[in-house]
Amino acid sequence: MKLTRIKGFSDVPPGEIELWQRIEQRAVQVFAAYNFKEIRVPILEKSELFSRSLGESTDVIEKEMYTFADRDAKATLLSLRPEGTAGVVRAYVEGKLHQVEPVRKLYYLGPMFRRERPQKGRLRQFHQIGAEVFGRTDPFVDAELLLMLRDLWEELGVSGTVLEVNSIGCVECRPGYRAALVAFLEGRRGELCADCDRRLETNPLRVLDCKRESCAGIVAAAPSILSHLCAECRQHFDSVLELLKDMRPEPVVNHRLVRGLDYYCRTTFEWKAGTGLGSQNTVAAGGRYDGLVQSLGGPPVAGVGFALGVERLALLLSEGGASEPAAALLYLAWMGEEAQRWTFALAQRLRRRGVRVDLDGETRSLKSQMRRADKLGARAVLIVGPDEMTKGRAVLRHMATREQIEVDFANVDDSLAEPFGPASA
Repeated sequence: MKLTRIKGFSDVPPGEIELWQRIEQRAVQVFAAYNFKEIRVPILEKSELFSRSLGESTDVIEKEMYTFADRDAKATLLSLRPEGTAGVVRAYVEGKLHQVEPVRKLYYLGPMFRRERPQKGRLRQFHQIGAEVFGRTDPFVDAELLLMLRDLWEELGVSGTVLEVNSIGCVECRPGYRAALVAFLEGRRGELCADCDRRLETNPLRVLDCKRESCAGIVAAAPSILSHLCAECRQHFDSVLELLKDMRPEPVVNHRLVRGLDYYCRTTFEWKAGTGLGSQNTVAAGGRYDGLVQSLGGPPVAGVGFALGVERLALLLSEGGASEPAAALLYLAWMGEEAQRWTFALAQRLRRRGVRVDLDGETRSLKSQMRRADKLGARAVLIVGPDEMTKGRAVLRHMATREQIEVDFANVDDSLAEPFGPASA
């Protein structure tokens, strides 16, 4: 019987994984420049963590989590993590990181799981890179996160993205907007989809996030949350916009942007791709969640963060042709046992110096080894046989030009490390 992968779960084979590695490496470099440090949290958490943080009425909790009972006496409900923030907050509280350092900048990367309808840019196992900042309420850190993402796009060669920003207020001013929104939607109840009709009772702000055209047309005329912000929230949002005024392209204020999770407050944002991803065009998103740490048992510490989708970003980069060449491959071809042992030892020395090297372990003709080198895309082949061992000089053949030069055994390591080392990538 032929075994196949589960629907909505994808392999990342050689040829594609290099782009993922490039995204991850660039992200780590950019985050380090902003003084972020990595944290790793479990893939599996108690289900209660997500119901308390994300909200019982969210689609993630109601429809999308992979949840099962553990084999302990209490049959504790466990879930594969559907997002990263809740686990990082749990680790921050449980590890009492606020006692070690009041302000923490953390980033994470890894797989998340949601049982959504698989489509372009959306899988049931998907991968995110996220960043969280704890302990700062000022608008400068909100702007800093957005500028950090802008820097990452530039490092990766991503173009055409659009930043949408909004403020959804706080616990003081949001209730007034909620009442105004409910009053407006009640008069259109019969026109809403079934999900939004239910959301009107549980979490009416999420009606603004509905992707159905019928609902989008209705909320286009709904009251704006920006008209209901308290003085502090208004000042915070205006300050964020002021700090981003020199960003190009300029951020777009979208007063319908609420995000889909309950823990957000004040600043919310989405980076969207201009082309290449279809309807699932959000590449990165996040916002402020000042009450989440306290709601999960920690102190009243503010928080703000984001997550970007690796699959969507890789798809955007591959369709946009933004690629980066791999390090040059040097292939070692040998004939005879003495040459085999010599090239094997040379390969280990060169690899320790960062050179990408491959060679065969079985006795094959030189012609066969050259075909193998060509198939692997080697830039050059170092040929060593009985004659070369006697002379103490190997033959280096460049595959593109077929040019051949001799390389002295005495300085072969230095001669090959410079043109084929990490700097040649």
